Amino acid sequence: MRIVSFGFQTWGCKTLQALIDSEHEVALAVTHPSSAQSYKAIWSDSVEELARAHGIPVHLTERADAATIDLVKRAEPDVIVVNSWYTWMPPELYNLPPHGTLNLHDSLLPKFTGFSPVLWALISGESEFGLTVHRMDEQLDTGDILVQRSLPIGPTATGTELVEAGMALIPDALREALSALESGTAVWRPQHKAERTYFHKRSERDSRIDWAWSAVDVERFVRALSEPYPRAFGYYRGERVEILAAAVSAACYGGTAGRVVVQEGGAVVVCGPDAIRGRNPGLLITRVRTANGAEHSGAEFFARGGYLTDTPA
Repeated sequence: MRIVSFGFQTWGCKTLQALIDSEHEVALAVTHPSSAQSYKAIWSDSVEELARAHGIPVHLTERADAATIDLVKRAEPDVIVVNSWYTWMPPELYNLPPHGTLNLHDSLLPKFTGFSPVLWALISGESEFGLTVHRMDEQLDTGDILVQRSLPIGPTATGTELVEAGMALIPDALREALSALESGTAVWRPQHKAERTYFHKRSERDSRIDWAWSAVDVERFVRALSEPYPRAFGYYRGERVEILAAAVSAACYGGTAGRVVVQEGGAVVVCGPDAIRGRNPGLLITRVRTANGAEHSGAEFFARGGYLTDTPA
């Protein structure tokens, strides 16, 4: 089959590589220009460079405009394959090929539609995540499902580890989906849209710790925001501090959420709902990084006690 690829960042790159490695022909690769925006600069392998290295025509654009649609029409694809495309695609485009458009989304749809689904799945305490290959329709990530793969979320998994594991699912899932289309054996499963959950784009505010969360939630939050993502942070004595490693405390702690106490061989932060009752475990912080890039043990850095707060004041 002739395929047009729409993709960006490492997700798009791995998808294009899987297409190159397949028995199908990639007639055109459409991608966004490189970007310095925080989340777009992460996992920034270049679709453009990969396509050019394999002699595949490339079109750089921010959106699927009239010129893009014209190029796709002239490429005469049997199917369009999309992974990590940031802007809206009109029906004129996604309905153009005989087999329509396949979108790859790294969640178990209909849960976690939208943005950064792997991070949000870990943050929210899901037991599994995965990859869905579905047909594009008029809404975001809501089309009928063709192929789905799932993986467990382990008790010590980081966001980075899960993203990498999810990307490793791309070649086999895509191969199965394209084979089903080509052989006419595709079975489409409608999504139960009442079960849909949507998660917004992440920004700096979404990395700030809320000490009213339980210690279990905060510890998972710290693991989700592993390198290369913006790290979980709070403010201590007016200085922004990134929390690099933490654990749930052995004992329960009470008082004011955000209070730092020297206990358990380190620094424990009082956190969780109804903290005044002393029924919640705290967050044992073991590693931090300050604004100048210096790293410290939690016990060393928080030796004077005090409070972790939402603002520098």
